[in-house]
Amino acid sequence: MRGFKNLSLFVFGLLLLLHFGVWCNGDSEYMAAPMEKNEINALYSAIQGFVGKWWNGSDLYPDPCGWTPIQGVSCDLFDGFWYVTDLNIGPIHDNSLNCAPNVEFSPNLFTLKHLKSLSFFNCFVSRHHHPISIPIESWEFLANTLESLEFRSNPGLIGQIPTTFGRLKKLRSLVLVENGLSGELPTNLGNLVNLRRLVIAGNKLNGKIPDSFGGFSQLLICDLSRNSLSGFLPSTLFGGLVSLLKLDLSNNKLEGKIPEEVAKLKNLTLLDLSNNKLSGGLTKSIQEMTFLEELVLSKNSIGGDLEILDWHNLRKLTVLDLSNMKLTGGIPESIADLKRLRFLGLNDNKLKGYVPKSLANLANVSAIYLYGNNLTGELQFSEFFYGKMGRRFGAWGNPNLCYPFSLMSTRNVPFGVKPCEQEVNFVKGANLAKSKLVNENVIQNSHSMAALNDDGIWRSFLVELFMVIFLLNFWP
Repeated sequence: MRGFKNLSLFVFGLLLLLHFGVWCNGDSEYMAAPMEKNEINALYSAIQGFVGKWWNGSDLYPDPCGWTPIQGVSCDLFDGFWYVTDLNIGPIHDNSLNCAPNVEFSPNLFTLKHLKSLSFFNCFVSRHHHPISIPIESWEFLANTLESLEFRSNPGLIGQIPTTFGRLKKLRSLVLVENGLSGELPTNLGNLVNLRRLVIAGNKLNGKIPDSFGGFSQLLICDLSRNSLSGFLPSTLFGGLVSLLKLDLSNNKLEGKIPEEVAKLKNLTLLDLSNNKLSGGLTKSIQEMTFLEELVLSKNSIGGDLEILDWHNLRKLTVLDLSNMKLTGGIPESIADLKRLRFLGLNDNKLKGYVPKSLANLANVSAIYLYGNNLTGELQFSEFFYGKMGRRFGAWGNPNLCYPFSLMSTRNVPFGVKPCEQEVNFVKGANLAKSKLVNENVIQNSHSMAALNDDGIWRSFLVELFMVIFLLNFWP
């Protein structure tokens, strides 16, 4: 037993020796690497500009890339020294670097030699008491390193997007979301040919989308929604973004027809152009976008016939929102071929005709909205379908649409749709018909009896006449 304990202690000690030996011979150099004095001073000064002069980094975090790391700061080794690679300012975590009311950009921010990622979340919050603009100068000092730049939820961040952002040639992600930025989109942002993500949403930008944006051949996500952008959709935008997966231009003031070049976005999974001023009817080239999963064109005066497209080509669609578009024609049967569809919005249009009963075959659908049209006829869905969908089947606002009276459970009838009139009056009509039939039979029987009575008189007369003749001739 004692031998077993000694062996266990020996093995444990050996493991400790190996562990610390490897750590000392390998990672000790990594952990004990120094940080350049200029780099650490630049980091402290940059952070102080955002969180306040009270913040004393040298006392709180004497080794910010080693034993006393700063929340929101990441580092990496270059030539045996620590350098800051990521700097995140704002209340992302409980112990994050929160911004002061009198926040300002320190020039030392641009002296961080290996900065790859810079983000500000909910940092510039007061648009009235202390609004601040993004510095115009010095961004070129980060041109060879910066790959990601983000400003999120900063209502106090005003002014224009600096044209100097166009010098950040290694930038792969530019995110400017829900800030107070205004003015036009800088044309020279088109120089950022390495961009994978461009999200400039929820600001106060105006003007046209630059043609230069069509040069983002590696772009995967483009979101310019929730601004006041105007003008026509540039055909170059659709023709050049060959790698694009998601395009969101919703909630702007864009006008004109959807360009035919949209078909060149072969890899697109999301196209959202809703709430603009687009017109000119549906573009047939949309049916060539076979990878589309979400198509949202609602709240545009696009108009035209819904049946112009072969919808069965878009078999990957999960969301199809064509509501409030002044569409005409009927609901195509081919929409029932979209087996992955989860949401169908055709409400508030000028659609007419019958509702295809094949829509009930959409096994994954959770909402179908057809209200506010001119649809007619009898709905052919089962009571189970209405029970499953509830209010998420919206067909109200179609005056000439009805459901079968045989659907007796008032709990499952389609909301806002009247019962079919011919079936509502079925019982009354049946009783009237029965009463009429009985009366007609009575009259007919009366005539028959009268005819029978007349025949009986003649029959009796003939019988009596025959008996008289018989007696006269054969009675002795």
